[in-house]
This record gives sequence, structure tokens and C-alpha cells, in this order.
Amino acid sequence: MSTEAETVVRAAYRAAEGSVLDVQGFMDLFTEDGVFDNVVAGESYRGEHLGDPVVFMGALAPDVHRELHRFHVMGNVVAVELTIEGTFTGPFETPAGTVRPTGARLSVPAADFWYVEDGRIKEFNCYVGLSVMLAQLGVQPDFASAVEASAAVPG
Repeated sequence: MSTEAETVVRAAYRAAEGSVLDVQGFMDLFTEDGVFDNVVAGESYRGEHLGDPVVFMGALAPDVHRELHRFHVMGNVVAVELTIEGTFTGPFETPAGTVRPTGARLSVPAADFWYVEDGRIKEFNCYVGLSVMLAQLGVQPDFASAVEASAAVPG
């Protein structure tokens, strides 16, 4: 038996599936002042931008699918353990330029925390295994530049 909070969260996952990609439907599940926090990347989305991460993932991996492993419902809080899966066939825009698609398979661990009020999402905190995702995209850390920059800092 699922709760109202779980039903709303499952509807949000369904709307964000690559085979569905209902960005407006995803956004409509949020309260007027709802927020989507991509905690690991340090980004927050509100209002007309609530669907931006859905659009981003749909462009990066048009076949994006979220494998939902475990749901933990605690009143109006829903915690979900999942894996974000898909194929890297779309461009990945970065501050340094565009990483061209490689066709690599993505299987990124994540944990999501949803806060539901009166049948709508008030807050969604997404914790994505960003280092895993970047490695699967072929984006490796530039340790040499970090070492060089730290050497220039007076100490």
C-alpha cells in the first residue's frame, strides 16, 4: 500500500523517464514555492527552472531511466535509493566547452530525498554520484592544474 507522498514521488520519476520526458508534468507536481536541489553540484532550481535538470538529463542520455531500488516512506518524507541509467548520446556542456557523446553506458548511484506537502513536492534533494558520472562520461579530474594552482598560493 503506497502513501500519497510515495505516489507523488513515483509520478515525478515517471515524468522524468526518457521514454516519457514530461517536463511540464514534472514541474506541475511541485508546490508554487517548490525547490529542486542538486546537492552535489551545488545547484538549486525553482519556478520555471524546476524542469531544467530533467531537460539536461534527457539531452545527455535520451534513454535515461531511473532504477528505483528502495523506497523509505516516513510520513511526508520519501527517501529513495536508485541508479540513474542511460546512454551518453547527447552533448555534455561544461564551462570548458562541450564533451562530445561517446555512446558510453551510464550507471550512476544516487539518493533522493523528497518532502511532500498537501500532495505536492515542496523540496527535492538529489544526491548524485557525480564523480562516478563524470568518470563514465570520460571526464577525468585535472590534478596537475590543481597542484599548480595550489603551489601559486602564498603559504
